Amino acid sequence: MPSLLAQLKQHSVVVADTGDLAAIDRFQPEDATTNPSIILKALQAGQYQQQVDHALRQAMASGISVPAIIADACDRLVVSMGVEILAAISGKVSTEVPAALSFDTAATLARARSLHQRYLQLGIPGERVLVKIAATWEGIQAARQLEREGIHCNLTLIFNLAQARACAEAGIYLVSPFVGRILDWHKRQNPDISFDAESDPGVLSVRQVYRFFKQHDYATVVMAASFRNIGEVLALAGCDRLTISPALLAELEQGSGELQPALADDGRRVLAPTCLDEAQFRWQMNEDPMATEKLAEGIRQFHADQLALEALLLERMREL
Repeated sequence: MPSLLAQLKQHSVVVADTGDLAAIDRFQPEDATTNPSIILKALQAGQYQQQVDHALRQAMASGISVPAIIADACDRLVVSMGVEILAAISGKVSTEVPAALSFDTAATLARARSLHQRYLQLGIPGERVLVKIAATWEGIQAARQLEREGIHCNLTLIFNLAQARACAEAGIYLVSPFVGRILDWHKRQNPDISFDAESDPGVLSVRQVYRFFKQHDYATVVMAASFRNIGEVLALAGCDRLTISPALLAELEQGSGELQPALADDGRRVLAPTCLDEAQFRWQMNEDPMATEKLAEGIRQFHADQLALEALLLERMREL
């Protein structure tokens, strides 16, 4: 019988949640996702050193200030890493706009366009790139405009239906609802409760988003993310896409047994509700402490890793 990973690929598009080229080559995902944490981890492991030096030298040649050099080098680096990843996969790569821009629509638009243009200048077709943006109200509005311009987006750090729904209503290409971080929050709130895959709040949240999207015929792709164990992955088999870390991909590769999809489009459709406006979106976020806390925490974490990445580049710049 095929491995669990091989069977999973028959029901969902498997995406590698990593920048590790060796892992990508081993597990043969269709797509790959990156974020500042993943990029920082790859660099700390000694990968992409040539890309680091090349990005810094190009940025330094512009003669701009040190902060501007580092910002420019960061963008050059993440795009060059994306190009390397694209050479190893058949599908798309997600490249993230800095988290510090999460509440600034205009700045997000400018940075997203710049990142996308860098890919185009390196000969990468635009349809192979997803610009990754935090699913704040401001981020969603930026992504709405980007989609109109033909720049497809991956809206990340999604923790409830209000965020996911607002993205679908804005015509976003793909959303990344998180699983494990939702579970983390509920385990802290309820330390005496043991959650299995079928009662896992993160699994249930993604299932709700998936069914809502199919029921209302939204074209937006649902890509579950942030898994803590393969039980969560298997409980969402059949979801449009699943982005999975190398450690869990290895477990799935070694796993055996028959895999049955947990999610499938039953074909039933109902009229979509009236679109959420900003006040409704913010109220629904206000009423969901888990989503509010985890969104803010995720943005802070990505920003901290972005600052660590910039510090690493600054240190290397001084050595060149």
